[in-house]
Amino acid sequence: MVTEGGNIRTVNFVIPQIDLPAQYTQIKGEIDEAIMRVVRTGKYVLGPEVEAFENEFARFCESSYAVGVNSGTSALYLSLVAAGIGPGDEVITVPFTFEATAGAIKATGATIRFVDIDERSLTMDSDAIERQITDRTKAVIPVHLFGQPADMNPIVDLARRHGLRVIEDACQAHGATYEGRPVGSLSDVACFSFYPSKNLATVGEGGAVVTDNAVLADTIRKLRSWGPIERSGNYRMSAMEAAVLRVKLPHLRTWTARRQAIATRYSDLLADTNIQLPAVMPYAGHVFHIYAVRLTHRDSLARALRAGGVDVAVHYQLPIHLQDKYKDLGYPPGAFPVAEQAAREELSLPLYPELEDESIEAVANAVREGLPVARAL
Repeated sequence: MVTEGGNIRTVNFVIPQIDLPAQYTQIKGEIDEAIMRVVRTGKYVLGPEVEAFENEFARFCESSYAVGVNSGTSALYLSLVAAGIGPGDEVITVPFTFEATAGAIKATGATIRFVDIDERSLTMDSDAIERQITDRTKAVIPVHLFGQPADMNPIVDLARRHGLRVIEDACQAHGATYEGRPVGSLSDVACFSFYPSKNLATVGEGGAVVTDNAVLADTIRKLRSWGPIERSGNYRMSAMEAAVLRVKLPHLRTWTARRQAIATRYSDLLADTNIQLPAVMPYAGHVFHIYAVRLTHRDSLARALRAGGVDVAVHYQLPIHLQDKYKDLGYPPGAFPVAEQAAREELSLPLYPELEDESIEAVANAVREGLPVARAL
């Protein structure tokens, strides 16, 4: 469904932004059997299925512990709570990301302090962090945006000097690497989402916290299931979701390689246009959760592509600091110019492992044909 000038019209997209049934079709037998395995046991929440996934995902991330929870947002929130963060504390993160990163901080009662993003990677500008540190700062949350890790070494080094926790928001970066090391193994704790659109996705909601810290892992287990500590609640992972994730995890590296191949093909086909293509940083193993291009006439091109049957998306149209619910933080327009420009220019092209070569070329051709029209509008 597309909205134009207040009117709603229906478009049957020839090339969708993501095709979830296509992935299910490939591994239907495995998923159906996993779901029925849970149904037959009658153990629907936590239990052996979740424990098995936790062990498998921890190994995948080259970490000691993984704790399954009900969403990526919960993973972020519980990581902050387990680190002792609450009212009176400050947490540094970025304004160009999905709102859950900031929302989890706000839910603890802590104050959000934003820093701008790097122009090329669109991840946290490590040079901007130190200016925002006060005696109330307790943690830094870099976001591995669109599947590319933030530049972690300077962030971790700075945090260690100031006694701060580092919490990776890896909700878009399953399988991504930084200098050869997987995200999830780079900091005190890392948070993942398994929302249906993610690179590793379940059939509903799910998340996980990954860490090498036994105390943090134990605390999060207690917090997720009405444990004997303050601020615990119901953040449990469903056994059904874990069973589906166990089926998909062994396929993730193959799907990641296909995502990377699609991204490379897009970049080759669009190399001679004036579009700013996604940069892959020298330290990064980018897993392309999103293939994000940038251009001045973004909205005009998006309308042209959608009208032609190519589904595109915008991530994220309004930086968090300019959203109404965060205006009390006091950041005016212009406070984070790189994030604000990225929000005006970013456009996400269709990308999922099942996207066929013919469709990749069709999208690229549609972009090339739409550019003169977009510039003229």
